[in-house]
Amino acid sequence: MSEEIAPRREIVSTPINYLPYQVRQPRNAVHALGVAWLLTFPISIALAGVVSLVIPDAPQPHFDMSGLKALFLLVVFAPVAETLIMGGVLLVLLRLFSPAAAVLLSSLGWGIAHSMGAPTWGLVIWWPFLIFSTLFVTWRSRGLLAAFAMPAIAHGLHNFPSAFLVAFYPDLI
Repeated sequence: MSEEIAPRREIVSTPINYLPYQVRQPRNAVHALGVAWLLTFPISIALAGVVSLVIPDAPQPHFDMSGLKALFLLVVFAPVAETLIMGGVLLVLLRLFSPAAAVLLSSLGWGIAHSMGAPTWGLVIWWPFLIFSTLFVTWRSRGLLAAFAMPAIAHGLHNFPSAFLVAFYPDLI
């Protein structure tokens, strides 16, 4: 009896491989969203702290809005709109590059785009978009709805604490 041996698939180590499996495998949406929030919000706050220590006079992002409008725009509208853009770009990048390269290019692009609003903001924003892009690529195997929904929800959750302060306690920011 002859058995064919499948060709051995080379595993390339990338920084994405070191992310927790919950954001790299489309198994449990609730766990993935929880881990995504833990990976994005606290680390973003830490990055923002480092950036403000290193460049204390750097302009900060300013949101000229308040109340429920601010909460809606920052927690619902921006995450959905940005995820639609991110997903479209990632679908193109995935045709040209490996998934890890597509994720890295996407996060770099979002860092640059957010730097246009405040130059150092991109130094903080690239990280959450690395996670959001990873979620998109990961959940793409479960369909386009899942691919767009997971990072949009994670992005909204990531924005919520800061959006709440912008909306109702702007003097604290």
